[in-house]
Amino acid sequence: MNLNNLRLTVSAPSSKQYPESDLPEIALAGRSNVGKSSFINTLLNRKNFARTSANPGKTQLLNFYNIDETVHFVDVPGYGYARVSKGEREKWGKMIEEYLTTRENLRAVVSLVDIRHEPSEDDCMMYEFLKYYHIPVILVATKSDKVPRGKWNRQESIIRKALKFDSTDDFIIFSSTDKTGLDEAWRAIEKFI
Repeated sequence: MNLNNLRLTVSAPSSKQYPESDLPEIALAGRSNVGKSSFINTLLNRKNFARTSANPGKTQLLNFYNIDETVHFVDVPGYGYARVSKGEREKWGKMIEEYLTTRENLRAVVSLVDIRHEPSEDDCMMYEFLKYYHIPVILVATKSDKVPRGKWNRQESIIRKALKFDSTDDFIIFSSTDKTGLDEAWRAIEKFI
C-alpha cells in the first residue's frame, strides 16, 4: 500500500450507518489510553490522522478509515474508562458487540494492550470474546519504549499468561515513538486483506 489515499469514510453509531462497501475491515480494539490512535497514525505514517487525545474515552463511535481503497481500519471506542457513565459504557459495549458479531467484512481484530501492565479484566474479556466468536486476533503490546528491552520477554509472558494466549495468534511488541514492531504489524495485517 502506498498510503497516499486516506480518509475517514464514516463515524457510525450502529449498523445502519456502516459503509456499503466490500472492502475488508480490520478493527482496532483496546482500553482507553492504550495508544490506539497513535498505533493507527504510526501505521499510516501520519501525525494526526486518527485523533489522539489527552482525555481517554474520546472515540465514541465506530470510525471507518479508508486506506487506499484497499481496507477499512475500524477504530472502536476504548473500553474500561471510568469517567463515562455506566449507561454510556453499556451502549458502547452493545455497539462494539453488534459490529464484531455481525459485520461480514471484518477479517481480524488488532487487540491492543499496554506492555507495562498485566492485561485488565476488560482486556481478558475482549480476548475471550474474540476467541469465542472465532475472530482472528493480532495482539499488539503498545508503549514498548517505556519498558527496558531486557524486560520485554518478562512482560510478554505476563500478558500471554493472563490472556491464556493462543500461540496461533500474532503477538507484536510495538512502540509508536520509535516504530518498534511497525513492519511486523503490517505483515500481520496484510495476511487478512
